[in-house]
Amino acid sequence: MVDRPIFDRLALIGVGLIGSSIAHRARRDGLAGEIVATARSKATRDIVARLKIADRVFDTAAEAVKGADLIILCTPPGAFGDVAREIAPHLAPGATLTDVGSVKQAVVDDVGPHVPPGVHFVPGHPVAGTENSGPESGFAELFEGRWCILTPPQGTDAAATDKLAAFWKEMGSKVEVMDARHHDLVLAITSHVPHLIAYNIVGTAADLEEVTQSEVIKFSAGGFRDFTRIAASDPTMWRDIFLGNKEAVLEMLGRFTEDLTALQRAIRWGDGDALFNLFTRTRAIRREVIDAGQETPAADFGRPHGKG
Repeated sequence: MVDRPIFDRLALIGVGLIGSSIAHRARRDGLAGEIVATARSKATRDIVARLKIADRVFDTAAEAVKGADLIILCTPPGAFGDVAREIAPHLAPGATLTDVGSVKQAVVDDVGPHVPPGVHFVPGHPVAGTENSGPESGFAELFEGRWCILTPPQGTDAAATDKLAAFWKEMGSKVEVMDARHHDLVLAITSHVPHLIAYNIVGTAADLEEVTQSEVIKFSAGGFRDFTRIAASDPTMWRDIFLGNKEAVLEMLGRFTEDLTALQRAIRWGDGDALFNLFTRTRAIRREVIDAGQETPAADFGRPHGKG
């Protein structure tokens, strides 16, 4: 809980898992004087109003951003450009415009040209989530101990970046500032390609279902269960991520394919030393992930019961 709100009025454009979690944390800890929201779907707006996720719910993004000093784009990334065009004439001078997209250079390219002078544009990416989506799935602890990466374009006001960083730290996140293209390269291998592999493996298993008489599902082991959890993520969001970060994803896929070919060769020729050395190296990386605080023994990464 902060002594006084960091921002006077927070406007959430889109209220799915991330947007609703931001609202829950901001309300719980007094990070914003007022929280307003909008969503494209009337059904979603009705849920947000019924659950009192926001203080006020507006029908359009243009209405929601009026008077807001922090605006967070929480729609699928593919819609950012259109939303930015809609809200641009209504943004208050001195306001900060940010987002929660998993791709950053595309956001800079799509949103940046619409940002009016006097508005601070600081793209952001809270590296957190679950396989669930929608306003009901949010919870205040989602960002606890997770990273939030900010990618302010060159020339962005440093004080605005610092203020947004303070907001995310109060959300429970660790904050890193980096170049947008570097972010996209890093996330391609740590997040985007693993999701693509998960989607593909689960798709292959679905093709085998008929052949194996449902044994793929019946005898799912831990590894496959983990893949199905990842592959259950929001399809619209991930479509936009892969299209928005295709250069970095294709680069990482190329490297992965080369390494997979080497692994295939080791298995074919019975090269046990190569397999053992790879598994030993990757096991050590798992330990580094745990030591870095990016995993916890708590069930479901400490998510509240029922939050997925």
